[in-house]
Amino acid sequence: MVSMVTAETRRDASPLSVADAERLAEIMQALASPARLRILSMLSARPSTVTELSEQLQIGQTTVSNHLRLLRHLSLVTGSRAGRHIHYSLFDDHVTELLDEAIGHLEHLPRGG
Repeated sequence: MVSMVTAETRRDASPLSVADAERLAEIMQALASPARLRILSMLSARPSTVTELSEQLQIGQTTVSNHLRLLRHLSLVTGSRAGRHIHYSLFDDHVTELLDEAIGHLEHLPRGG
């Protein structure tokens, strides 16, 4: 069972430690890239290779690989080797929930620009 942190439980929690705040800021900075968000969005639908991601998103393979390296370092994605190819997927359900919540929030924002 996945436990959800509600506003109520978050208010009762102690403040983030310096180390946790720095790690979370690093993850949030990674999520600030439109290309990385698009990669995560594709991986939420199904595992994909660098080639598949590159073709679908129309981003160069080197660029996709660099983004995936950072996302792996932050434990947002994982890769499993199948022969010569690595199939990337989201690290776990927490990443899926984080992405879904962010997209859900976007849908509630007023359209502007």
